[in-house]
Amino acid sequence: MIKSLTTNPWGHLQPTQPRAKIPGQPWGKLWGLGLGLGFGLGLGGTVLGQTLPLAEPLTDLLSPQGITLLEESTAKVDYIPLSSHFVTQDNQAFCGVATLAMVLNALGLPRPLTLAWDQGYFTQGNVLNRATATIIAPDLIRRQGLTLEQLQGIFVSHGAIATRHHGSEVDLATLRSQWVQNLQTPGDYVVINYLRRAIGQETGGHISPVAAYHAPSDRFLILDVSRYKYPPVWVPAQQLAESLNTLDSTSGQSRGYLLISQP
Repeated sequence: MIKSLTTNPWGHLQPTQPRAKIPGQPWGKLWGLGLGLGFGLGLGGTVLGQTLPLAEPLTDLLSPQGITLLEESTAKVDYIPLSSHFVTQDNQAFCGVATLAMVLNALGLPRPLTLAWDQGYFTQGNVLNRATATIIAPDLIRRQGLTLEQLQGIFVSHGAIATRHHGSEVDLATLRSQWVQNLQTPGDYVVINYLRRAIGQETGGHISPVAAYHAPSDRFLILDVSRYKYPPVWVPAQQLAESLNTLDSTSGQSRGYLLISQP
């Protein structure tokens, strides 16, 4: 078995290991949809066995219903680029850092050299650097995570365009319109900062990308980077909007979302 290690002064060592597919799971459909590019290979028995149960009306992407929602979705252009770079956050505070690495790789922006692989690639070890340390120190991220504004600043420091929208400032119709347009357009992405408790999960603020929209059920698909805790999940738009319009005690502002694109 091959292991890779990535490190720099701003990150820490993180081994990655291949995982086996699980008998009895609907892998054929998932691979046909492109999930096997990244997410399918990243899920093994240990991960699935440790994920927490989902409350109604959340829908697990790996369930037959979840797969059907993805098949029927007409707003899922972002799904394959994101799933091909899908990662699990390195620690409980790194949801924003994992999302940064995932989305920056999907954007196709110039990637920093990763010495362990001798290739350019964004990782949770190298996405933080001297420029991002002027926004927030790496040690502070490990203690408290990232606010929406800090996340925006780090995306911009890597050359992306990042437009910030707070949940208290956007109604459901505007949110739905912006997200669906984004999910139907190649080369741009939606990243959300939401309160887990507001969608029936445990427990506080969290950051992950959005990958698809199913119009008949009015649900969005979150590619949750805490894959040890929850699977990718379909969430009703109304419930998701409410989870964004919650107070982030660190920033003193409501949570929200970023629209990310290339310059």
